[in-house]
Amino acid sequence: MSADIPAPESASRDLRVLSIPEGLDQERIDAAIARLLGLSRSTVVDLIAAGEVTRNGKVIAKSEKVATADLIEILMPAAKGPATLVATPVDGLDVVYNDDHIIVINKPVGVAAHPSPGWQGATVIGAIIAAGYNVSTSGAAERQGIVHRLDVGTSGLMVVAKDEKSYSNLKDQFRERTVHKVYHAMVQGHMDPSSGTIDAPIDRHPREDYRFAVVADGKPSITHYTALELFPAVSLLEIELETGRTHQIRVHFSALHHPLVGDLTYGADHTIADRLEIHRPWLHARELKFTHPITGEALEFFSEYPADLTRSLAILEKQAQN
Repeated sequence: MSADIPAPESASRDLRVLSIPEGLDQERIDAAIARLLGLSRSTVVDLIAAGEVTRNGKVIAKSEKVATADLIEILMPAAKGPATLVATPVDGLDVVYNDDHIIVINKPVGVAAHPSPGWQGATVIGAIIAAGYNVSTSGAAERQGIVHRLDVGTSGLMVVAKDEKSYSNLKDQFRERTVHKVYHAMVQGHMDPSSGTIDAPIDRHPREDYRFAVVADGKPSITHYTALELFPAVSLLEIELETGRTHQIRVHFSALHHPLVGDLTYGADHTIADRLEIHRPWLHARELKFTHPITGEALEFFSEYPADLTRSLAILEKQAQN
């Protein structure tokens, strides 16, 4: 096709099909879609107003409420080209370590690792550039320096490369599984056994492409866990990843019927999250260990819980005392 003749709009549009999880039952449809797809509420409202959203085959209003298992179809806007890297400051960007080659940050909730189609919020890479730090130019233009990612709703430690040699070396370390990553997660119920390994392949959900699932022909995925503390309805776990699939922790524990507290996308009970005042998956990248890509020094970093997770633990401890 000639560069002077644009492709038909329909060729660049994406139909998203969602099934409403139990945790979003009776939520307003605009809020439910925004939460499930990581879109801004205003973007969803505009799509609904344009007639691009249907519920069970019928066009709906933004104020309508959804029910468990409703089938939602969203025709996304035509693509406007690749995601664009924009320098966007993040208040209180927590830099844990910084030198000429790498930067380690404590990622706050609500910040994506890098730009992606449809995401309108802050990004780690945009915040680092806005703060005046250099990053590697390796990788796709919108994710320069990013060697691993955390979900928007996950807090904790991330390392970003500042030069090409460091980028290549860190990518190799992640690929060879020599990077030590420890997460803390709060799951519903109590694991049996209290420590163990989950070895179950993961890939895109066969019907809902915004989610992932355990599937027979998926990519090998291995998660190790140990229970740190038990509460009446939930457990605090320490988790080590042997592989790093998208949503791996969330998918593995959901598949065992112990979803992360607050993870409505993967079947969590919203009443537990509400009681603990948690509005995102209870998941924190607690420790990060790797070899400095240039000096060869063994580096180890540790991250305290952010305010929302600390608050939820205080609520649980208070309940346990009563």
